Amino acid sequence: MTDHLAIYLNDHLMGSTGGLELFRRVAGNIPEVAPIIPEIVEERDHLKALLAAVGGTVDPVKVTAGWAGEKLSRLKLNGGLIRRSPLSDLIELESLVITVSGKRCLWRMLIALDDPRLSRLDEMLAMAESQLERLEELRLQRGPKVLTS
Repeated sequence: MTDHLAIYLNDHLMGSTGGLELFRRVAGNIPEVAPIIPEIVEERDHLKALLAAVGGTVDPVKVTAGWAGEKLSRLKLNGGLIRRSPLSDLIELESLVITVSGKRCLWRMLIALDDPRLSRLDEMLAMAESQLERLEELRLQRGPKVLTS
C-alpha cells in the first residue's frame, strides 16, 4: 500500500506544482485569485510532508512535468493572437476550478484511508472547498460578461 500511496501523492504533487504555477499566472490578470496562492503553497508543502510521513520521496521528474505542463498550457488560442482574449479569463478560472476539484478528490481519498500517518486532512479539505466556492463565484461573475460580449 505504501508504494501505491507514495505514487498517488507524487501524482498529486505534480498536479499541485502545475496548479501553483497556474494560480500565479492567473493572479496577474485576475487579482482576486492572489489571496488563494498562499493556501496553495501551504497545501503543496503539506503534501510533501505527507509523502515523507508515508516513507516516500518527491519524484523530481513528476514535479518538473507539472511545472512544464502548465507552461505548455499557455500555447492555446482563445480568439486573440496579439492581445489577451477576454475568453482567457473564463478558461483560466475554469482551469483553476478543475485543479482545485482534483485536490479536493485527493483530500477526500486520504480521509477515507483513515491512516494515522496522514494529518490535517479535514483542514486541507475545508481549505479546498473554500477555494472552490471563491473561484466559482468569480467564474460566474465574469463568465456571462465574456460570453455575451
